[in-house]
Amino acid sequence: MPKRGLCHVELNVPDYERALDFYDRMFSWLGYRSFSTLGIEYVGTYYVAFPHSYIGIQPGGNSEPYDHELRRIGLNHVSLWARSRKEVGRFYEEFLRPEGLRVLDPPDFCPDYAPTYYAVFFLDPFGIRWELTYMPMLPSPFAAWRWWRRMARIKQEHPQWKRHPFFEAQRNLPCRP
Repeated sequence: MPKRGLCHVELNVPDYERALDFYDRMFSWLGYRSFSTLGIEYVGTYYVAFPHSYIGIQPGGNSEPYDHELRRIGLNHVSLWARSRKEVGRFYEEFLRPEGLRVLDPPDFCPDYAPTYYAVFFLDPFGIRWELTYMPMLPSPFAAWRWWRRMARIKQEHPQWKRHPFFEAQRNLPCRP
């Protein structure tokens, strides 16, 4: 059985050729590979992070950019994995700033997400929200302790919670039939 995780996401964009120009630069910077559908069945271009994660770009049906602030039904944002915190910072300095993209949150730790969550959030030229994230599989003991303490302080603001937020956040899914 393959590992779980994101298989692919497909985005419809208002200007396909302009989108390819932008995404070619962005995904090339991040070390992705690319392939085209060659117009077989549909028009699309895919960017691949091996072994099996794809981001697909296809021509959209209208030219209206997505308005993230309205929180319409649909895609909220796409998060890509970074190899290191340094890569997140370099991506910000060497790609996002020179491209003149709107950065929603510059590279920084996101202590409410996870012990070592480090990310930059930005909008692409079509109004789609992206994130480049670094989070090591195992945080340092100090980072884990710092996050655990932060969550304990947040629990004080929620007297309805009986346990630490880590445990309160866990959900039981129905069993497979």
